[in-house]
Amino acid sequence: MNTPERGLPFPAFRLGALMIPILALLASFAAQAAEPSSARVQEIASWLPARPEGFTPPISDRAAWRARVDQIEFADIITQATELAAHPAPATDDSYYLDFTTNGNRTRWEKSELALRAGVGVFTIAECLENQGRFIAPLEALIATLCAERTWVYSAHDKTLANFRGEIVEIDLGVANLVWALATTDSLLGNKLSAATRALLRENMERRVFRPFRDAVTGAKPEFWWMQAHMNWNAVCVAGVTGAALATLESAQDRAWFIASAEIYIRNFLSGFPPDGYCDEGLGYWNYGFGHFTMLSETVRRATAGRLDMLTWPAAGMPAFFGARSEILAGIYPSIADAEPAVQPGERLMALLADRFGFPAPVRAPAKPGLSRRYYESLILTPVPDLGRKPIASPGALHELAYRTWFSDGGVLICRPAAETNAPFAVCLKGGSNAESHNHNDVGTFMVVSGKTMLICDPGKIVYTSRNPSPQRYDSKVMSSYGHTVPLIAGRQQIAGKGTAAVVKASQFTPAVDSVTYDLRAAYRVPELQQLDRQFTYKRGPASSLTVTDIVQFSQSSTYEMALITWGHWERISPRVVRISDGADAIRVTIDAGDQPLELSAETLDEDVYTPKKPVRLGLKVTRPVTQLTFTLTIAPEPL
Repeated sequence: MNTPERGLPFPAFRLGALMIPILALLASFAAQAAEPSSARVQEIASWLPARPEGFTPPISDRAAWRARVDQIEFADIITQATELAAHPAPATDDSYYLDFTTNGNRTRWEKSELALRAGVGVFTIAECLENQGRFIAPLEALIATLCAERTWVYSAHDKTLANFRGEIVEIDLGVANLVWALATTDSLLGNKLSAATRALLRENMERRVFRPFRDAVTGAKPEFWWMQAHMNWNAVCVAGVTGAALATLESAQDRAWFIASAEIYIRNFLSGFPPDGYCDEGLGYWNYGFGHFTMLSETVRRATAGRLDMLTWPAAGMPAFFGARSEILAGIYPSIADAEPAVQPGERLMALLADRFGFPAPVRAPAKPGLSRRYYESLILTPVPDLGRKPIASPGALHELAYRTWFSDGGVLICRPAAETNAPFAVCLKGGSNAESHNHNDVGTFMVVSGKTMLICDPGKIVYTSRNPSPQRYDSKVMSSYGHTVPLIAGRQQIAGKGTAAVVKASQFTPAVDSVTYDLRAAYRVPELQQLDRQFTYKRGPASSLTVTDIVQFSQSSTYEMALITWGHWERISPRVVRISDGADAIRVTIDAGDQPLELSAETLDEDVYTPKKPVRLGLKVTRPVTQLTFTLTIAPEPL
């Protein structure tokens, strides 16, 4: 399974189809180096314990580990560790690493390498639970294998192979996650690991992580691009480096320096959120990026006995509520940007945020056994009572949830039925722009949930290959506007890049009706297009519905085609009525194009997606060129 960890190596999609040359990017970042002041380092050092401490009790605290035996992720961990010790995962072949630069494939290396790295957590947690010493030898062998690797950088993030050849030492998502996992293992097991293994770990952490990070912060070498980035890479890498430092560095002064540096650079991540807290990377990357910000905050808070609590920063407040505010209906969330369609807010992340901010955690099905590859997540994100925690005042972002969520800065509106007597019918309506992180060309798209099913969908992400972090991503019919519920204008799809944002022309929200109108012209490079307004009207009540009206005007006769995207079964009930269903859930779509002739076509989008069924595009084409057109879809749940 692909994970949010496989993010983009730089936020190219904020720039649209054009990518900044890497050397110029590095040069611009190098000029912004920000080393922490000695006074701040001294202050933080005075808050820290004399010796490094992890965020959870070590193996020697048997009472604490006996209490963890019932933690669901650990339910079958000893069985897994026993099997893995008997049949160790093989070292990853170097030829796998070279796949990406030769043919663009990243899957073979990642599948092999991530299976190898997962063993670190499996052996560590199993040993902490059992405390019999039988998993130490296979764990030490695994550590030796990982420390013998040429680089810890993901193959897809080493396009020039400079890390692979040892010419440079960079920190990426893979390095940050692995170093925090290894540091956690060292902190938990301590002297149960041999002196030689602990020395090997420290040498590798210093060479591969701590020294390169120090050099970047002090200006001895250029900053890593992600240090100034406003997306998930910043949070993940800053958190991994800092967490590893807190778990292993002996000097309180050194640990304080890493905290003070994190305090500076992590603000870049938070500045990527607009005031409404909307995450344009999608919910999966919110889980990943804001999840790591939360883990960083909790780790630092515990290390400083509550004196530094980043979750209390004003800039963290609204982003913390993004997950709680994003539900459409029935546990279904928007699959906007590079999100998998089944994505939900992380269960443990939401539990911790609910604990810190005092809002109800969403009710979920019981978690399943299985340790995350980033096993430290389960340890950090488990709320624990402690005297250092300060209650955080809620920004009041949840009062509207019965009816809607309006991300006014992100341009996204989620409308819900509110009363139990209303039909279980809800929608997600997106304005936004095509210059977002992990961008899909989707300005004006919408999703419809009826009952327990998303029947008109955003197909979400596809399996990453070399084309994803490049303008070629829009060759994909899923990532381009062709695979979204937006029109083709004069036969042309939407463009990517700056200046493509929808403009909110009007909005009105009442208990009975929500409406918003977007001007979508900027998303199209069509000189003859004079007007393209999309009006959404959502009605609550026993007769719930969504009306989508496009008002189009051209300076000369041009073509118009609308699309519906679905994973469901569709059928044409009459010339201008389409039924879409999945099991017991169904909607009817009534099409009104005035007296214009209409042609309906269906195309399966043959892309490597994350759903059992590939999405189908229903094309609704006005077959005669027009100079002006009012095109309306009325979508309503079909009575059971």
